[in-house]
Amino acid sequence: MADFKVVVSDPKTKSYQFDVKGPDANKFIGKSIGETIDGGVVGLAGYTLKITGGTDKSGFVMRGDLPGATRQRILVAVGTGYKAKSNGVRRRKFMRGKEIAPDVVQINTIVAEYGNKSIEAILGGGEETVEE
Repeated sequence: MADFKVVVSDPKTKSYQFDVKGPDANKFIGKSIGETIDGGVVGLAGYTLKITGGTDKSGFVMRGDLPGATRQRILVAVGTGYKAKSNGVRRRKFMRGKEIAPDVVQINTIVAEYGNKSIEAILGGGEETVEE
């Protein structure tokens, strides 16, 4: 059984963190960066979430252009997980592929489609509704 911390970023307001365990967590395994998943998995019924990245148990970042779910040591110059100190500098770094595996601990998502209620209302904060 896998356990994940799912960070849901709402571009309109802020980010929320959910702990997903058991059978709901298994719905993430095998998904890749860029795919969408139903928000009901984290308790946001009616929402659609897009996977944007994540990290594994050792802190290595997932990279959208690496195939598979394993850790790989690649030569990078720009992009996710590396910022060069000056132009032309490259470095060999460990990074994780774009597929979610059981040893990933954090999954980053953004809201792709909104539901009828706002996230605050679903979580018990307020009674506002999202107008489309």
